[in-house]
Amino acid sequence: MPSEPTSHWVLLALSRYEAPLLRYAAAIVGSAQAADVVQDTFLRLCNQDRAAVEPHLRAWLFTVCRNRALDVRRDKRHVEAVAEVDEVMPNNLPGPAEALERREAMRRVLGALDTLPERQREAVLLKFSGDLSYQEIAEVLGTSVSNVGFLLHTALRALREQVEKKDREAERRSR
Repeated sequence: MPSEPTSHWVLLALSRYEAPLLRYAAAIVGSAQAADVVQDTFLRLCNQDRAAVEPHLRAWLFTVCRNRALDVRRDKRHVEAVAEVDEVMPNNLPGPAEALERREAMRRVLGALDTLPERQREAVLLKFSGDLSYQEIAEVLGTSVSNVGFLLHTALRALREQVEKKDREAERRSR
């Protein structure tokens, strides 16, 4: 295979998947190390056989990113909450009040997300940060599609309950 089509293919993958991979990696290792994890992911893609990877490219990228992020977290013994939401999630809201409200809502959700068991947390991140299908999430996590459905259902119910509880507590305090 000539190098130009391969490099073009990798650049297309980079433009399409870099942002979701950065969000996903940041949720695992923190935003400071997410770029390195994603860079390593795309460097590994450069060394892969396009024909073998292309049919399941998104799942392959998220699997490699996940494994690399877990290695970094394990090697550094560094677990960091995603506090810098705006660094990995662009703000498209018009005014400062809306932006503040969005950041506060995101912090509540991320705080609740951090309390989930790791498998549920990863399933939610893959679904909503990576926009992966249930089949792709199953490939990344090494589980069945039905288990992905169970993980997401359980996680979303727990997130909703936690966020609603915090909202009720905040409302009670403001009275």
